[in-house]
Amino acid sequence: MLIARTPGQVREAVAGFARPLGLVPTMGALHAGHLALVRRAREECRTVAASIFVNPLQFGPGEDYDRYPRAFEGDVAALREAGVDLVYAPDAATMYPPGFGAAVDPGPLGERFEGALRPGHFRGVATVCVKLFATVSPDRVYFGAKDAQQVAVLARIIADLNLPVELAVCPTVREPDGLALSSRNVYLDAEQRAAAPSIHRALEVIVAAVRDGETDRERAVARGRAELAPQLREAYLDIVDPATFAAPRDIRPPALAIASAWAGETRLIDNEPIVAVPSGRDEAPVLHDSGRSA
Repeated sequence: MLIARTPGQVREAVAGFARPLGLVPTMGALHAGHLALVRRAREECRTVAASIFVNPLQFGPGEDYDRYPRAFEGDVAALREAGVDLVYAPDAATMYPPGFGAAVDPGPLGERFEGALRPGHFRGVATVCVKLFATVSPDRVYFGAKDAQQVAVLARIIADLNLPVELAVCPTVREPDGLALSSRNVYLDAEQRAAAPSIHRALEVIVAAVRDGETDRERAVARGRAELAPQLREAYLDIVDPATFAAPRDIRPPALAIASAWAGETRLIDNEPIVAVPSGRDEAPVLHDSGRSA
């Protein structure tokens, strides 16, 4: 496995790689969700690259950039074991040298929900991803469905800018109690960890309400809100269009139930798709995120 630190080193390496080339962008502190992306890439691509870069542009003032978990040696070992061919691990000065001033504006989609809570966040995400795509030149990029708004932003940018890359979305990986895996879960104390799975339960209640015939968005969301543990503080809970993150009053599948809540100083996010039940079927459809493209 090669470790590259500069764009020149990456381009020299990928010039000799077999295609298709898959890229798994990460900020490190890898968990089973990241490794699931690598496995999917390994199944679908002849060559797999991963990036490790904690992107300062997507952290706002007072956010956790400085304390964001970093475990480079362990991450490299895990990626090597998973069969990754190339790791791109630049530092901030390489990604954003003196005088750097360009940016990718994600438009109105980047200003809702996560974008409203974290102004400039998706501008940072879009900018770093376009830089990574330009450097690595992947045929396919892999993202997790947990970060659904990030996926929607990147899908819009890839389409709008005619980027020659396919976006692959992999299902959210969860703990047995339903909590979505996240590098930030390490911040939770025992009480917060016990309360955190109620975020996913709230989403499941919303999905069930819609399946039972509820079409009013506010009433469906209210059912889910009642499921949130009192130890958590809601940031948002809603139903949106998965491509635009607009929130219409009446629910029209396909839609997406989205949630974010504070557990102490740590904010967690999750989502669950709402799909139409095929006519003539009484059983629930299998809800999954694979192929919803991130």
